[in-house]
Amino acid sequence: MQDLPDDDTWNADRRRAIGENIRKERCRQGLTQDDVWMAAHLTRWTIQRVESGADVKLSTLLRIARALDVPLADLVR
Repeated sequence: MQDLPDDDTWNADRRRAIGENIRKERCRQGLTQDDVWMAAHLTRWTIQRVESGADVKLSTLLRIARALDVPLADLVR
């Protein structure tokens, strides 16, 4: 098992990477943020927060993955 660092910067970096993966997949599919938030039954603000690396619930990530029709694992790698 790996010990966690003393600070949480790794966590913020990882959230930003996940948000970037979501944005890239959305753009690859030619979708707008509006397309995704409407399909995922979320708010526009939520999609903006996720793509910017905010802390979000697992259920939100699952909704986005389903709306994009990709496995969650593809978005969090």
